[in-house]
Amino acid sequence: MQGIEYQWVQGPDQDIQGISYDSRRTGKDFLFVCIPGFKTDGHQYVEQAVANGATMILAQHRVELPETVTILITGNTRQALAVAAANFYGHPSRKIHTVGITGTNGKTTTSHIIQAILEKWGKKTGIMGTLYARIDDKIKDYGRTTPEAPDIQAFLADVAKYNGDYMVMEVSSHALDLHRVDEIHFTSAVFTNLTQDHLDYHQSMEAYRACKVKLFEQLNLTGGTGILNRDDPAYPFFRDACPAAVISYGLHEDADVQALDVQTTVEGTHFNVVYQDLQFPIQTPLIGLFSVYNALAAIAFALQEGIEPPLIQRALQEMKGVPGRFEQVDCGQDFTVVVDYAHTPDGLKNILKTGRDLTENRLITVFGCGGDRDRSKRPRMGEIAARYSDFSIVTSDNPRTEAPDKIIDDIVPGLEKVPGSRYTVVLDRREAIHMAITMARPGDLIIIAGKGHESYQLINEQIIPFDDRKVAAECLKGLKQE
Repeated sequence: MQGIEYQWVQGPDQDIQGISYDSRRTGKDFLFVCIPGFKTDGHQYVEQAVANGATMILAQHRVELPETVTILITGNTRQALAVAAANFYGHPSRKIHTVGITGTNGKTTTSHIIQAILEKWGKKTGIMGTLYARIDDKIKDYGRTTPEAPDIQAFLADVAKYNGDYMVMEVSSHALDLHRVDEIHFTSAVFTNLTQDHLDYHQSMEAYRACKVKLFEQLNLTGGTGILNRDDPAYPFFRDACPAAVISYGLHEDADVQALDVQTTVEGTHFNVVYQDLQFPIQTPLIGLFSVYNALAAIAFALQEGIEPPLIQRALQEMKGVPGRFEQVDCGQDFTVVVDYAHTPDGLKNILKTGRDLTENRLITVFGCGGDRDRSKRPRMGEIAARYSDFSIVTSDNPRTEAPDKIIDDIVPGLEKVPGSRYTVVLDRREAIHMAITMARPGDLIIIAGKGHESYQLINEQIIPFDDRKVAAECLKGLKQE
């Protein structure tokens, strides 16, 4: 319990064999930490935790348990959980190079590019983020971008155990606000961009930005390097939070690492990198201007690590893409179908602007907005879809406990703001995708936005299997048979 301020209420000193914040995942001789959550409170489950083997409880207020159970009281159990987990696993992030990536969009792709470069450099690299946590062939799915502190520390310990050199992890604003990454020794931190998202949680862009900045404030404790998007309006806030070691990237000449002569097609992207006295070309299958920024972030990281340009070039040229990020569904049709995770106003704008540049024919967009999330972005996304698409199909996208038609009612005013907007509403997402595919003509581009790699729909409290890529492929195969 080193580093935690607490009051000892009762019970003997205990040797702890594990740490849990979920009573269902508690075992013999575990420390159970009571976390006040958004829907439930861990203090309500102390008896179940003890029944499952917990011998020590860390709580924010008194709980009634047998005297044989050790009870400690602390002011903030979330902070204490991060410290206890790091202590229990031996602070594994200090044994490897840990890279944190934060920002509204681009975290997943940037982390995968960095991993590809590091592995091309011969460094064993773990990765944790929206898709999964993976080291070698060992894959875990925690169900969120950045899991709770014990899960992170356990995985970091696995990376160290398997002789990993680096850990690359996406760091969400929720994780920073809820102390999940407090005890991680980041050697580098990357900022991708800052645009509207999660305002249902943070309430304001200023609060959202302040959470993101926390990652770079941690670098002051570790002496790590900040890698920052120079072109983003929030750059000064992140720069001010960083220690002296900062490297910036962007398309403008005041960036340390700059991209020039950008050319992007449906086949991939080419640009030239300028850094100090270096200049070298990059050719990658990744598509779109947003991919250039993601690649630049990874290149800036690689250059400050001392990785030579030829190796960086090979890694980017051989990139196979990231699941659900501008992923094409090709069944031999004479039009293009793309599935993308874009689910924020800026993400949707980026993907549709790219689509607009890639086709001289029609751009058909299938999209929706998630339920129980920031309502203010819904009309903005409707307006963006109408502005860049020739035809929009508004549909369901993880409505959760909200009525899908009520979510769409919030989107439609944005569509109506654009003169001449052409759209329809199809509540069933499968039918919406089928409609887009059946109406496509040769040379058209269909973008199915919002879910990307996800293999489910969240409807009420149910998780229903649904994969945009599989549904699109089924529709395309059915079209060929007609």
